[in-house]
Amino acid sequence: MTQPLKEVYLVAAEAPEPVGAEVLTEAFSSDEVELLFDVPGVLFSVRSEQSRVDVRFDTLLKPLGWTPDLLTGPPELRARLEAARGFYRVSFEPGVPQPSVAAFEALWTVRTLLELCEGVAVDLTSFKLHSGLDVEEITELDFDIRDHLTVHAQVLSESDPLLWVHTHGLAKFAAPDVEMFRIAEADLSAAETFFYELAADLAFGSGPQPRQVLTTSVGRDFRLLPCDEGRANLFQVDPDTFTGHGSGFLTVVSPEGRHSMSEILVHYRERFTEESEDESRKKQTEASRLLPLFKGRYLRKGLMEPLTFLVRAPFEVHPSGASEEPEQEQLWVEVVQWSEETLIGKLVEGGTRTSEWRKGSHVEVDDTQINALSVAREGRQLEPDEVEQLLQLERPA
Repeated sequence: MTQPLKEVYLVAAEAPEPVGAEVLTEAFSSDEVELLFDVPGVLFSVRSEQSRVDVRFDTLLKPLGWTPDLLTGPPELRARLEAARGFYRVSFEPGVPQPSVAAFEALWTVRTLLELCEGVAVDLTSFKLHSGLDVEEITELDFDIRDHLTVHAQVLSESDPLLWVHTHGLAKFAAPDVEMFRIAEADLSAAETFFYELAADLAFGSGPQPRQVLTTSVGRDFRLLPCDEGRANLFQVDPDTFTGHGSGFLTVVSPEGRHSMSEILVHYRERFTEESEDESRKKQTEASRLLPLFKGRYLRKGLMEPLTFLVRAPFEVHPSGASEEPEQEQLWVEVVQWSEETLIGKLVEGGTRTSEWRKGSHVEVDDTQINALSVAREGRQLEPDEVEQLLQLERPA
C-alpha cells in the first residue's frame, strides 16, 4: 500500500500566480526525472524511478504579513515570507527510496523553483527559512545535519529551571525526533552537539534501536526510549506542555532509565570551554613560528600520504542580521591548495552561529589570518608535540 505524501517544504513567492508549464518543463528537463501536469489536485509532479515529489500551489489575496515565532532565519528572509503571495507546497514520501535521498530529491525541486521565482523556502519540519543560495549550498556541499534540524529548549515548570531540549526536523528523514530532560542551561551547547551526532545517524537510516544500551563517540552509555515511556517518570509536569510533541519522539535516558544526563554530556561540554586570551596568544605564537615549516611540509606532501593539514582563522559572521555590526567566529579549514601567501581550503565544520559559512564550503585564507595549526594522520588529529616532531623531523637540510 502506498504511504501518503508528507508536506515538508514550502516555497513562498512574491508572485500570486504559479510559474507556467513551459518554463517548468524546461527547468526540470532531465533524463532522470519525468514532469507530470495531469495529477489531480497537483500543480505538477516530479517522478523518478524510485521517488515522487508533488507540488501544489496556493494564492493569498493579501500578503501573509506575519511569520510564526518558531521560524528561524535572518530578518531579510522573514520579510520575504511576510510579503509572499504565492505558495508552492512540496510533498514527498519520507524514507523512499532512502531517508537522505528522499529529502534531497525534494530539495532539488525547491532549488529549481527558487531559481524561477523570487522567494524563500520554509522547512516545515524544522521551522527553518532558507534562501535560494542556502538551498543551492545544502544540495551541493557536504551533508550537515544542522541545515535540517532545529534544537529547541524549554523550561518545563516555574519551580525547576532545568530544560527540556528536543529536536525538530527528523520527520523529513522518516525518523523520530529526539529529546532530553533536566539539562542545565550551561550544557545546552553540549546537548545540541550530542543531538547533531545522533540525528546524523538517524537521518541516514543507521540510527540505534530503542531500549538497547548505546555508546557515544566518546564512550558514554545511554538508551533511547519511546517518549511515552521516557516521560512516564517526570513529576510535576503539565501534560499540556507536550501539545504538538506527541508520540514521534525518542527520549534519551541513562542506561538505568534516569533523566540525569550530566555524565553523558561531560566530553561534549569540554568542546565549548572558552579559550582564554593567554591560550589564544600561545596558539598564535606557535602558528607564526611553525607556519613556514607547516607550509613547506604541505607542499611536499605525497599524493597517497594519509595526512590532512588544517589551519584556523577568523571568519566574519552576522548573527544579528546583515545590517548590524559583524562579529568573528574561529573556524578550521582543511588545506586544499597553497599558492604564495594565500591558501584555498574546505571548511571542516560550518559556523555555529549562522549559516553564512557552511561545512564543505571552499574559502580563501591569507597567511596572516592563520592563528592555529593542526595535522591529522588517517583521521586522528595529532597532538601539538606530534605536529612539531613531524615538521622538524622532515625539515629539509
